[in-house]
Amino acid sequence: MEIAPDFFEYFEAAANLLDNDKTILAVSSWNDNGQVQFVHDPRALYRSDFFPGLGWMLTKSVWEELSPKWPKAYWDDWMRLKEIHGDRQFIRPEVCRTYNFGEHGSSFGQFFNQYLKPIKMNDIDVSGLTFKLTRLEQDKFLKHFAKMVSDAKPVYGFDAVLKAYNIDGDVRIQYNDQADFERIARQFGIFEEWKDGIPRTAYKGVVVFRYQTPRRIFLVGPDSLMELGIER
Repeated sequence: MEIAPDFFEYFEAAANLLDNDKTILAVSSWNDNGQVQFVHDPRALYRSDFFPGLGWMLTKSVWEELSPKWPKAYWDDWMRLKEIHGDRQFIRPEVCRTYNFGEHGSSFGQFFNQYLKPIKMNDIDVSGLTFKLTRLEQDKFLKHFAKMVSDAKPVYGFDAVLKAYNIDGDVRIQYNDQADFERIARQFGIFEEWKDGIPRTAYKGVVVFRYQTPRRIFLVGPDSLMELGIER
């Protein structure tokens, strides 16, 4: 595994937030949808209900909680079970701070060429990271993220992905269930996979990524707008 120039700076900045915010289980350096065509801003950080893995940090107290029952294999999928993380969330970057160049590993190279090889690892100096991290406190991030989703232009219909191509600015597309999400995700080329009812990278059922430009695409779950306080 290769690490970004600001790998240690990133985790050092995140340590204070992790120590003080008990709603965060771990901080990760990884974005599952961090392929070069889906990222833009190395300063952007998100909360997520899905454990990213591949370079992460947790507190000693959390390790003492989890280590007695730690599995011998596929611990990353184990960490993604709701019975393990509960209501706690994870911090992830938009642009990865690690790069996995090992095609053959514990997952036997699954999806390597499609999802791991094209990952964009941060290669520029990022300042002001501590300021950005303060926005990740639970209530602040909920309000910030809800505004981004609310401001995005809604696109409807079976051809919503095609319509989104022709819109400048952020776009939101609603999915009805897992099968519908997989259909939409497949058209964009992002991860289709869910674990224990949660799509990869999702926050409140919303998966966000860039699409070949600075604009964001939000794939919004059937209950996401209510969970974000946008609708009642």
